[in-house]
Amino acid sequence: QIAKQASTAVSKAITAGKKNIEVQFPPVPNLDEVRFGTPLNKKFGTDVVAKDLKVVGGYKPGSDVSRYLVSYSNVYWAKKIASATSGGILGGKPVCVLTAEQISFNTVKDLGDLSRSGKLMTQQSRAAGRNGEAVIAINPGGEETWNRIVSAHGSPGAPFVVLNNAYSTTYGLGNQCNFEEAYYLKRISKGWVFRAFPGKWEAYLEKPDGSVELLKSYREKPELREVSALVRDESFKRFAINNDRFSKGFGERL
Repeated sequence: QIAKQASTAVSKAITAGKKNIEVQFPPVPNLDEVRFGTPLNKKFGTDVVAKDLKVVGGYKPGSDVSRYLVSYSNVYWAKKIASATSGGILGGKPVCVLTAEQISFNTVKDLGDLSRSGKLMTQQSRAAGRNGEAVIAINPGGEETWNRIVSAHGSPGAPFVVLNNAYSTTYGLGNQCNFEEAYYLKRISKGWVFRAFPGKWEAYLEKPDGSVELLKSYREKPELREVSALVRDESFKRFAINNDRFSKGFGERL
């Protein structure tokens, strides 16, 4: 579902003339526990990531894909949005994936619509760039570096997508450097913040049974503290301390 939603949002943003785009969501089911190897993360790594990317050796204890699951998962997601980033069958732009994360691309045998791969801000990756090439940059770092990375790797008029940046230097939602938040799904205390281009920003309450309820929509990007307070206060009002964090799928704890 995330792959389809994100691809649709990216495609709509590019069609609307947006070139610099941010896509943000949890790359693995249990992101907070990724170091501990939860059953859901292991299943995702085994049955989805390693299989789809045709990673040499697959997902096994001690393998690169198990030790660096987030890194390989982000390449999997880049593969899933590559067609939308290229403009699909009508666009036809080559799409490369570049990352700052730990990954051995020579173990990945199926990149799908991604035309090439490499590491961000290396001379080799810069030299391999082609005119008109779209770029998906995985976890490029603080947003104060994004425009410099676009200058180093981007092509005039071609889409540049920042995918799943791991941290924010602004402690807010999205970014402050005018990248369109085309698809955004962020866990907050007792709920989620969601936005898919060209839709509104939405605050969702997560209930004790794992279902979610839309509490409020915003025409403009809200402040993180405002949304967090709204969801947290509503959760406490309805459920007190009984709303323990349990959500099927991407929030589930096993």
